Amino acid sequence: MSKIIVLAEHSEGSVVKASLNAITAAKQLAEKVGGGFDIAVVGHGISSVASALTTYGAGTVYQVEDAAFEGYTAQAYAQGFHKAVEASGASFVVVASTAKGKDCTPRVAARLDAGMASDVIGIEGDASGLIYVRPMWAGNIIGRVKINTDVQVLTVRTTEFDAAESTGGASAVESISAGIDASSIRMRYVGIDAVKSDRPALTDADAVVSGGRGLKEGENFDKIVAPLADELNAAIGASRAVVDLGWVPNDWQVGQTGKVVAPNLYIAVGISGAIQHLAGMKGSKTIVAINKDPEAPIFQVADYGLVADLFDVVPQITAKLKER
Repeated sequence: MSKIIVLAEHSEGSVVKASLNAITAAKQLAEKVGGGFDIAVVGHGISSVASALTTYGAGTVYQVEDAAFEGYTAQAYAQGFHKAVEASGASFVVVASTAKGKDCTPRVAARLDAGMASDVIGIEGDASGLIYVRPMWAGNIIGRVKINTDVQVLTVRTTEFDAAESTGGASAVESISAGIDASSIRMRYVGIDAVKSDRPALTDADAVVSGGRGLKEGENFDKIVAPLADELNAAIGASRAVVDLGWVPNDWQVGQTGKVVAPNLYIAVGISGAIQHLAGMKGSKTIVAINKDPEAPIFQVADYGLVADLFDVVPQITAKLKER
């Protein structure tokens, strides 16, 4: 029977939600190839994280510990995950397509001499011939790829797989010493300069309100976008154009070179809908577009479109929501 292993992420002592989406992908893969799945987590002082991962139906949770994992570096984490994959004897490695996943996973694949499919959105076929479905050319083409190596590695787009639910069971935890070769680590963790916010994380939010160049200046994110987001308990996103202009932080960027999101509600305010932006949000359950240009490409993917001046209608929508 084939064995699958999920390489899980953690942050500030908690499992990253994207890893729960990867667990769902692993379960779907297991239905096709047979066998169960394991989970691996790498870090320093991560007993609580490993314990939290025991309730999702894995055969074993591999806890890979080393002081070198105190801060994330791709080289160190790749060594740690490689140890876990070897310990499990897995033929399939599944990872969430996050910033760290994209950074670390190719190194793991290279260590395993394994073929890799990135940003997978679907799995077709069976054990005799698996096909991985992935978007290409900013989502304009859907490719179907096959991996021919004995070990197969894939990163999965988390917006296409539901987050796994706790099964209530308790997987065994196996601690592994990573045995990091310090001489091979040419990276040093210095720190992280993260954007702090009381709003939901952009990739986890149930609703997202995004702004574009139609807002005319950065101050209008506070005047127009933020009040609407407050009423919806929504995260705030932005197009690349306004990020490049310095109106908002990089962390807000939605699109091919930013974050891919698929909330239940996505409201695009003053965004024309360049192909790079559409690639990052067109999987949203309901898309509302507000733009005064009736020919704006955003309307091609919108479920509801409002051709109007955003400076008039968005405050009106916000006021109506306050009256609820």
